[in-house]
Amino acid sequence: MDKLLNIIQSKKLIMDSNIIKIIDKDMPLKDFLVLLYLFNISPINLDTNKISHELNLSEEDVMTSFNNLLNKNLIKINTIKDKYGIISENISLDNLYKLAIGNLSEVEKSREKDNIYNIFQQEFAGNLSPTEYELINGWLNTGISENLIVGALKEAIFNGVKSFRYIDRILYEWQKKGFTSMDDVNKDLKNKPKSISDEEIFDYDWLNDDEE
Repeated sequence: MDKLLNIIQSKKLIMDSNIIKIIDKDMPLKDFLVLLYLFNISPINLDTNKISHELNLSEEDVMTSFNNLLNKNLIKINTIKDKYGIISENISLDNLYKLAIGNLSEVEKSREKDNIYNIFQQEFAGNLSPTEYELINGWLNTGISENLIVGALKEAIFNGVKSFRYIDRILYEWQKKGFTSMDDVNKDLKNKPKSISDEEIFDYDWLNDDEE
């Protein structure tokens, strides 16, 4: 009895939640089960008889689901030739992994945006206006790194000027110099006694500049 219980409780087929998130919610259960099975075996060979036995599906169902997964570009077949010239085929899940990585990247970008908004709200001690949100989005969309934007914010605070236009000017000057990260800024500062803001930004009365 204990042996049978252990067999039932053993977690033979598992799938990472990041993979599950990118799977079409309308995917037929049989297709999902075949994909789940393929996700858990290595090397991946299409043994319809074995898969049929493991998943309690007919071999016809297994082949139908396999073709569905191929058509959805979630899996692909690779042809391999060994050193003896013998050709074999295996199943690759690279397309599935690429989709999952792409989804994770989008989630990470969204989190980074949320983080940078929170940082600005904390430093400005209040909610950002729609115009300020758009300005931050504009910086990010033009390829300015979050690292550089936060660095410009800290530079402004260090100089006692909490102004989005001031931060925008700092970023403009840094971009003109080809800086892409705070490492570039710090390297430049080591070679110069004065910062960019001292030399090029304080020629304007930013403290009395009205924000839109």
